Amino acid sequence: MTSQVSRAAEKADEANDAVLGGQRAPLSGTTGTTGGDGKEVRRLDRVIIRFAGDSGDGMQLTGDRFTSETASFGNDLSTLPNFPAEIRAPAGTLPGVSSFQLHFADHDILTPGDAPNVLVAMNPAALKANIDDVPRGAEIIVNTDEFTKRPMAKVGYATSPLEDGSLEAYNVHPVPLTTLTLEALKEFGLPRKEAERSKNMFALGLLSWMYHRPTEGTEAFLRAKFAKKPEIAEANVAAFRAGWNFGETTEDFAVSYEVAPASQAFPTGTYRNISGNLALSYGLIAAGQLADLPLYLGSYPITPASDILHELSRHKNFGVRTFQAEDEIAGIGAALGAAFGGALGVTTTSGPGVALKSETIGLAVSLELPLLIIDIQRGGPSTGLPTKTEQADLLQAMYGRNGEAPVPIVAPQTPADCFDAAIDAARIALTYRTPVFLLSDGYLANGSEPWRIPETDSLPDLKTPFATGPNHALADGTEVFWPYKRDPQTLARPWAVPGTAGLEHRIGGIEKQDGTGNISYDPANHDFMVRTRQAKVDGIEVPDLEVDDPAGAATLVLGWGSTYGPITAAVRRLRATGAPIAQAHLRHLNPFPKNLGEVLKRYDKVVVPEMNLGQLAMLLRAKYLVDAHSYNQVNGMPFKAEQLATALKEAIDA
Repeated sequence: MTSQVSRAAEKADEANDAVLGGQRAPLSGTTGTTGGDGKEVRRLDRVIIRFAGDSGDGMQLTGDRFTSETASFGNDLSTLPNFPAEIRAPAGTLPGVSSFQLHFADHDILTPGDAPNVLVAMNPAALKANIDDVPRGAEIIVNTDEFTKRPMAKVGYATSPLEDGSLEAYNVHPVPLTTLTLEALKEFGLPRKEAERSKNMFALGLLSWMYHRPTEGTEAFLRAKFAKKPEIAEANVAAFRAGWNFGETTEDFAVSYEVAPASQAFPTGTYRNISGNLALSYGLIAAGQLADLPLYLGSYPITPASDILHELSRHKNFGVRTFQAEDEIAGIGAALGAAFGGALGVTTTSGPGVALKSETIGLAVSLELPLLIIDIQRGGPSTGLPTKTEQADLLQAMYGRNGEAPVPIVAPQTPADCFDAAIDAARIALTYRTPVFLLSDGYLANGSEPWRIPETDSLPDLKTPFATGPNHALADGTEVFWPYKRDPQTLARPWAVPGTAGLEHRIGGIEKQDGTGNISYDPANHDFMVRTRQAKVDGIEVPDLEVDDPAGAATLVLGWGSTYGPITAAVRRLRATGAPIAQAHLRHLNPFPKNLGEVLKRYDKVVVPEMNLGQLAMLLRAKYLVDAHSYNQVNGMPFKAEQLATALKEAIDA
């Protein structure tokens, strides 16, 4: 079984270099030509690069710039930033290592890749923290200036791995990055410490030469970023160019590589590189415009959701108001108040913040107002793993409130899909007058991929009329406004903007009387209101679940959220071996698609991979009485395609 999956991995679109047996599969699609510098140029169909260094070495910026140039070149790509939770972890230690992995290709890809073809290690800690992920035969570029006695001792190297033969299985390129950077910047007269900071740009220049990446965008970015310090800007540009020139002239790098644009992977359109949090921010702005409502964000900074607050604060021109509250409770309270006042209210947070917001979410359920709760999930419990990914808040979103307080749940599946998921969540909130959970996670939030910018006329109309006058006639013919008189189709109550004459009504957390909204302690009324709120959520219109089953398989793999990429990559690998397997992915987790039960009953086996201990599987088993099998991981990292392919093959054969 292992060899079958491994051979398929070399053929499948999402193949990576690491195979199950631990040997490195050759890069596919390689041909050789000679470049203008007389060096060999090999053409590849895909590459996985990982930049790794101390958290102060600028690895995220380096990876981001390489990603931006790769996107502008036209490759398909997927990224995995990985950084410490501490603001400044101890320098040179394993907990302080920051990395950025980029998978780019000339065809459609789905994940950041299982294992890097190239590792750039800026210090001993970066090498030691990442070497176990690097397949035999891969390229390792090492900053030799950092491999001195003290930095090596910090991470447990008794002898230098560059000299003791432990790296013989790899193609190691020893490069004195710090020395070369200082030499390149000698004319700028910068203090040594300031000049050393540019070594990441030297490394970026070298990798840009190796993979024929464009350079103009990075140089323009550096000049814009350091516009107030032009000497720093030019020093970084000089370091970047020096890295490029080093690759071109040194004999240690005899080969450079080309990865053609993914011209056949995308429909015609205008594309840009986008991260999940940025796509989500744009989706929220678009939703406000489509609804013709002001967008109000009440939020408190928390990793990994803070970028949404940062981004939305830049867009006041689109009627966006952002409020950085003193705590999580104040943030959602302000957002709910904005919703009561006629705005599209949004609050952003992660799992610990959801716990604090739970009472106000229950209030929003009782008041039946549109409110978006954006949960960018991370490892828990408590503070947990703030910079690592997990999707373990599903049951918290489903049930984490006192009383019967049902809330719809939407989950995006890719970074770009966060845009559409935000609009979909707004549609549900506005149409049905209910708070809505959107469950993203750290993997989607920080990862990036190409996004096709949609045509505005393809987006839905989200305009929702406000109540303008009386809506009910009393027995004596008097016309009055009943704040809980419902739309017969959606069961949504009217949305009355405060200050509208004749629409005065009582609000608060105590149970409402049906229709009038008056305080009610009547048992029968409470039973009716609870069931009505549940019926409203159950009746939300969501699309039927689509199943990808080209061969009439007996096994279905069902996922939700960010597991889409690894699951799809694993399914491709299995199908390349001839193994029959069906795939489906849930966008809507409450309510489930109406055809979900029928779909599940069509298959002998249902496998549910989740980055938790089986939360969706438990819900499926309880609701549909199917024997859903969990495959779980909670290590703070996304699934690897090969790992899932192996598990799914075992499920098929069992």
